[in-house]
Amino acid sequence: MKALLALEDGRIFEGESFGATGTRVGEICFNTSMSGYQEVLTDPSYRGQIVAMTYPHIGNYGTNALDQESREPHVRGFVIEELSEFPSNWRSELSLDDYLKRWNIPGVQGIDTRALTRHLRERGAMKACLTTELHSEKEAVGEALRGQGVVGMDYVKEVTAPAPYDWDPENRTSALWSVARGSAGEVRPQALPPIRHRVVAYDYGIKQNILRRLRQTGFGVTVVPADTTAGEVLERNADAVFLSNGPGDPSALNYAHEALRGLVGKTPIFGICLGHQVLAYAFGGRTFKLKFGHRGGNQPVQDLRTGKVSITSQNHGFAVDADSLPADVEVTHVNLNDGTVEGMRHRELPVFSVQYHPEAAPGPHDAGYFFSQFAALIDEQKS
Repeated sequence: MKALLALEDGRIFEGESFGATGTRVGEICFNTSMSGYQEVLTDPSYRGQIVAMTYPHIGNYGTNALDQESREPHVRGFVIEELSEFPSNWRSELSLDDYLKRWNIPGVQGIDTRALTRHLRERGAMKACLTTELHSEKEAVGEALRGQGVVGMDYVKEVTAPAPYDWDPENRTSALWSVARGSAGEVRPQALPPIRHRVVAYDYGIKQNILRRLRQTGFGVTVVPADTTAGEVLERNADAVFLSNGPGDPSALNYAHEALRGLVGKTPIFGICLGHQVLAYAFGGRTFKLKFGHRGGNQPVQDLRTGKVSITSQNHGFAVDADSLPADVEVTHVNLNDGTVEGMRHRELPVFSVQYHPEAAPGPHDAGYFFSQFAALIDEQKS
């Protein structure tokens, strides 16, 4: 079946439908990762977006229930160059085609994703319509123009937890596992460390691997909805607060800004991705929309204090404005591609954040040390 991808500026791409059929509108963006397409599909940070993968061959290892970053996929559409129809992996449970059909998400293959990516890099992020129903290019472009984008949108309220909960209280989900040597695929879980610190994690669209990594580092985690007030968090008497990733425009989250203003200076705080951006507003700063965003597992970031460069996984369309930050907030990390802020810390208070993903699944893992750094910061405050 034919499928159309129509951009709001009139550019049209034609391809072959896979997954579900129908019409979806959202901001079109591209991801440069070579693997991890299921983690991309289920990352709540992609709420409201149509995602194009730049790697040409997608679907070759299928999908499975263990690799999901949340309960369900969040992308509005999926754009690839070539679909692998016969996945080959011992962990595969569904093909990518069947997976998208199950969750009613339309996909399109046969798209020149190199041309699409170059167009978005030159023209900037924009809205798009992915459809198997509209055969008129003019009508499809009109749908893209009328659709919702990301600027000014609060998608966090669509993905946050409805109520507080404790993560993995029986230590079943967070355990690292390995295939026993000499066995026929026998998977053996590894023991988790004892809980040393209790943290409250704000769920702005939290990825499950973040929660796994926190538990693997010795944290006991209580997850709370995004609109939880500072007073409600402080009543829990936790050792620290964690701020998660999430979708949409950070400037639209006034309730989150207010809550963090009530927490800064009263507890250690570590934020990533959207949590990093919301923290900037709590400091009195602001963010701006990037031309085409940072999405993929190959973003170089430099630690300005040590000079060390890490290759990082990122997924964001906004960035913190360095000039808007107060003097008591230090920029600690920058993106080596465009110089944007990738990390910051308060000079006096136990508060820090990074724009990228230290928990990245499937990788890279250069930045995984931040969870240990968070634990060390809490130990320092306790002492």
